[in-house]
Amino acid sequence: MSRNLRIVGIVLLLHVGALWALQAGLLRRVVEVFVPAQVLVEMHTPQEDKPAPPPPVPTPIKTRQTPVTPPTPLAVTTPTPQPSEITLAPVDPSPPVTAAVKASSNATATATTAAPPAPPKVELPSSDADYLNNPFPPYPALSKRMGEQGKVIIRTLIGADGTAQDASVFKSSGFDRLDQAALATARKWRYVPGKRAGVAEAMWFNVPFTFVLE
Repeated sequence: MSRNLRIVGIVLLLHVGALWALQAGLLRRVVEVFVPAQVLVEMHTPQEDKPAPPPPVPTPIKTRQTPVTPPTPLAVTTPTPQPSEITLAPVDPSPPVTAAVKASSNATATATTAAPPAPPKVELPSSDADYLNNPFPPYPALSKRMGEQGKVIIRTLIGADGTAQDASVFKSSGFDRLDQAALATARKWRYVPGKRAGVAEAMWFNVPFTFVLE
């Protein structure tokens, strides 16, 4: 027999057996046994690996920035310098004689410098000396007839030699004739010159003349 014939025979035998088994109730048992085994096989069949879902994107959390306070500078304490002790040598209470003499001389010199010098003595000129023999001015005749009288002051520059170097009417009598008579007389008179510290020098001097009717 060939191989094909064997296969055909076996198939026929299987079919005949199956029919007989169905009739005998054996096929039901085989199906009950076969189905759970198949289900078990299917349950244990490894499932295909599914791609893992992408990780969730983290949501940024807004944080409130707290202002940074600068650190407080620390106070630097500067050490206070302590005064150094100074030892003084004992001083002799009695001053030296040389210093006392020098101080006395300085005080004397200061007092001398502070005192102002005395002003020189001034002697004013004079026209009343007896030895001068100065005549009284003549009374103008017209002034007598008209009753003119009064006092005239002549300002005169008297030189060191006692002569009148210049003269002018300082105060008028109110009458020109009387003023001119007094001015002419003052220029002719002799005077005792003025002196400063005993030395004669030129000075201005007021010479009075009084005209009175008798």
